[in-house]
Amino acid sequence: MPQHADNQPNTPPPPPHRPWHSFAVTELFEHLQSSRQGLTQTEAANRLAQYGPNVLPQKKSVTLVEIVLRQFMSPLIYVLLFAAVIALILSEYVDAGFIAVVLLFNAAMGAYQEWRAETNANALQQMIRIRVRLRRDNADEEAEAETLVPGDVVLLESGNKVPADIRLIKSTQLNVEEALLTGESLPVAKTSQPLEPSELPLGDRANMVFAGTTVLTGRATGVVVATGMHTEIGRIAASLQYLEPTKAPLVERMEAFTQKISVVTLITCLFIGVVGYWQGMSLTQVLFLAVAVAVSAIPEGLPIAMTVALSIGTRRMAKRNVIIRKLTAVEGLGSCTFIATDKTGTLTVDGQTVRQLVLPDARTLTVTGEGYNGIGQILDPAGQPAPVQGSLGELLEAVTVCNESKLEHRADGWHYQGDAVDVALMALSYKAGLSPGDLLQSVERVQQIPFESERKYAAVYYRRAGSLRIAVKGALETLLPALQTEDADALVTRHDALAANGFRVLVVAGGPVDTIDETTLPPLQLLGLLALIDPLRPEAKAAVQTCQEAGVTVAMVTGDHPATALYIARELGLAEHKEQLITGAELAEAARQGSFTDFVETVNSRRVFARVSPQQKQQIVETLQESGHFVAVTGDGVNDAPALKTAHIGIAMGYGTDVAKETASMIITDNNFASIVAGIEEGRNTYSNLRKIIYLAISTGAAEIMLVALALIFGQPIPFLPVQLLWLNLVTNGIQDVALAFEAGEPGPMQQSPRKPSEGVFNPLMIRQNLLAGGVMTLLTFGLWYHLLNNLGRSEFEARNLILLLMVLLQNFHVFNCRSETRSAFGIPLRNNYVLVLGVLALQALHIGVMHIPFMQELLKIAPVSLNDWAKLVPTAAIVLVVMELFKWWQRRGHASGA
Repeated sequence: MPQHADNQPNTPPPPPHRPWHSFAVTELFEHLQSSRQGLTQTEAANRLAQYGPNVLPQKKSVTLVEIVLRQFMSPLIYVLLFAAVIALILSEYVDAGFIAVVLLFNAAMGAYQEWRAETNANALQQMIRIRVRLRRDNADEEAEAETLVPGDVVLLESGNKVPADIRLIKSTQLNVEEALLTGESLPVAKTSQPLEPSELPLGDRANMVFAGTTVLTGRATGVVVATGMHTEIGRIAASLQYLEPTKAPLVERMEAFTQKISVVTLITCLFIGVVGYWQGMSLTQVLFLAVAVAVSAIPEGLPIAMTVALSIGTRRMAKRNVIIRKLTAVEGLGSCTFIATDKTGTLTVDGQTVRQLVLPDARTLTVTGEGYNGIGQILDPAGQPAPVQGSLGELLEAVTVCNESKLEHRADGWHYQGDAVDVALMALSYKAGLSPGDLLQSVERVQQIPFESERKYAAVYYRRAGSLRIAVKGALETLLPALQTEDADALVTRHDALAANGFRVLVVAGGPVDTIDETTLPPLQLLGLLALIDPLRPEAKAAVQTCQEAGVTVAMVTGDHPATALYIARELGLAEHKEQLITGAELAEAARQGSFTDFVETVNSRRVFARVSPQQKQQIVETLQESGHFVAVTGDGVNDAPALKTAHIGIAMGYGTDVAKETASMIITDNNFASIVAGIEEGRNTYSNLRKIIYLAISTGAAEIMLVALALIFGQPIPFLPVQLLWLNLVTNGIQDVALAFEAGEPGPMQQSPRKPSEGVFNPLMIRQNLLAGGVMTLLTFGLWYHLLNNLGRSEFEARNLILLLMVLLQNFHVFNCRSETRSAFGIPLRNNYVLVLGVLALQALHIGVMHIPFMQELLKIAPVSLNDWAKLVPTAAIVLVVMELFKWWQRRGHASGA
C-alpha cells in the first residue's frame, strides 16, 4: 500500500473502484497490498501511523460551567435578570433576592439533568475495544483490536466480537449475528465467494463481516478493509457525534411560549413606563413600575411547576414500563403524529417459531405457541391435536435427530442453547407431547454433516433398530434433485406460497440408506415443509389499532426481508398490499430519480420500509419531519441510533444495545409496543396538566398586568408592590401550580386526535379562557381597589392588604376552574387530586399565618383582616368560578350542536 508522509492519522485507505464484496480474493490482496501471510510488523506500524488506531471518534465533553451557563439562555430568564437588576438599582433588595432564588433554583435543576446525560459512558467506543487473533509475518498472534489496520489478516471463531470491517477469504459454518447493524432477526450465514451485483444492501453482503457484530458459530479468516471511523459502525458513530438532536415537541412549544411572553412583557413594560412618565412620574417611579409589571407578567413559579409535572409524568410512565431519560420527553409521545417502529422484538416476540407444517400429502398443520419453549400444540386442519404417527412422526424424528441445539424444561423455566432455528425445531417434539431426550436415546447418531452456506443443508446419518437412516434439513433448491416426489412442481408452488407470506421455509427429508456418503445426497423421501417466522406479540395488533384510532400513523422500518416485513405488517393491519412496501434499494432509487416533492410523497405513502440502511432510517425520519409530523422512532441496535437521535422522540428497547439506550430519550423496559401506547396516553395526560398549570399562571398574571394598567389609566396608585406580586406568583400561585401537576388523567385521551405540530400552547380555547378569567379577576380587583380608595376612604396600606387577600382567594377558586378546560369543576371528583385540595387549604392557611407574623407583616406590608371583610371577599372571589362554569357550559353546548 503506498505510503504518504504528509497524511495525517485517520486518513481513509484508498477507496476501491468497486465495493469490497465484489472482489475476488486475489484482487483483494492486490488492492490492499497484503497476502495470506499477513502484513509485516513494519508495514503494520507504518499503516497504523498513517490511518490511525482502530477506535471511534469522541466528541469533546461539555464542562459543568458550560452546562450551568446554558440554563440562563432563555428569553424568560433575560427578562427576570433585567427585573432583578432594576430592583437592585432601586435598592429593592428583597425583590432582587426573590428573583435570584428563582433563577438559581431553576438553573440548578436544569444543570443537574444535563450533567447526568453528559456523564454517560460512550458505549460505541467500548464495542471495539477487544482483543483479536491476527496473522503478521506469517505467524498467528493476539493483539489489541485498536492496532488493526487495513490489510491485516484476522482469524475469527464462535463467540468473537468482530473488531473491524472484514472481507472473508475463508469460512467454515460461519453464522454472524448482525441485528445491531441491519435489524435482521436471524443469524446470517457467511461465505467467502465474490458477490454480484456491486450494489447490495448491508444485510446481503454475505462475504463481509462488520465491526461490532458477533460470531455465533463457525470459523473464518478475513482481511481488514476498514477500521475505526471508516467502518460501518464508525460512520454511524461519527454521525452521532455531530448530529444535533431534534428538540422534543414540548421544548419547541415552550420556547415559542416563552418568547411570546417575553415580547409581551417588554412591550407592556415599555408602554406602561411611557404612559407613567407622560403622566408626570419620575424616572425612579417609572423603573419601579417596570419591575412591578415584569414581575406580574412573568410566571416565576412556572419552571418549577413544569419540572414537577414532568417528574410526576415520569413516575407514572415508569409504572407502565416506560423509563424517561430526558425530562422534556415525558410529553413527547402524547404529541407524536407518526411512529416509525422497528419490527424484531418490538412488534414480534424475537423468537423463531415453527408456525406451519406441510406434510407430503399436502395437509397443512398449524403450530401454536411462540418463542424458545415447548409450550403449544400441533393442530390438524380441524383444529384438533394431530396424532403423532405416519409422516408426522417421521418428520418429528428427523428434526430432532438432525439438530445441534438443546431445549429443556427445568424448575425455573425453559432453557436453551444453540442455533435459533434448531431450538425452534426442537420445540416441535415437546408440542407434540414427545420427549426429545427419549427419542434421541432410541437412536444412534453415526455421522453428522453440519450446515455450511455453500452446501445449504445439514444432515445426520443414524441407526434406528439396526437400520441405517438419514435425516436432512435445508433449502428446497438444494434438496429438490435428491427428492423422490411425483409432483415437484406442486412442491415448489407450496414452498413459494409460504415464502411469499414471509415465512422462512425449510425442507425436511430422510429415509433408509445403504452407505454413508458425505459428498453426495442419496435419494430422499420428502417428510415435510416447515414454515418458521418470528411471530407477533399477542398484544401488538390491538396496540397498533389503538394508535390508529388515536390519530397516530404507524409504519414499520426494518432491516429484515421484505416478504417477512410485509407479512407481519398485514397481520398488524399496517398494510394491505405490496404497493405500501418499499425496500432500501427502491428508496435510494426514488431519491436519485425523483424530485424532493416526489420523494416526500413516496415516503408518506408507504407503511413498510424493509432492508433499509441506518442512513435511510434517518432519512425517512427527516422526510417525515419535513412533512410536518412529530416523529417517534423505536429501535434497539446501533443501526437505529441516527434515527433515534434525529427523531423528536427516540424510544429504545430495554433489551437493546447501550448505544440505542444512550441515544434515545426514553426506554421501554418490557420491549413491548403496547407500552408505547401507554406512553402516548400518559404523555397526553402530562401535556394536559401542563396546560392547566400554564392556564392558571397566565390568567392570574394577565389579571395583575391589567390591574396595574387600569390603575395607571385611571390615575390610581399601583395596587401591588413588587414583593407582593412575587408572593402571589411564587408562593400562593406556585403551590397551586405544583398541586395541579398531580391531577389524574381526564377520560378518553386516546379517542382524540394528536395536536397539530404547528399548534402552540396558546390555541383558541386557551386564549379565550385566559382573556375571560383574567378579565373577570381584573374587574373584581380593580373595582374593589377603586372603591376602597375613592368611595370608602381607605388608606393605600389597607386597600393593598384587602386586594392582596382577594387575589389569593381568587386564585383558590380559579384553580378549580383549571382542573379541566372543558369539564365542570363540580363534575371532577376530589379524589382525582387530593394534593390540590390540601394545597389550597395549606396556602390559604399560610397567607392567614403571615398576616399575623410581625416579620412577614413588615416584609409583605400586610396585616390581619376583619371577619366582616372576609365575609365580603369570599363571595366576591367565587364569582370567577361561576363565570367560568357558564363559559364551559356554553362551550359544551356549542360543541354538542356542532357550532
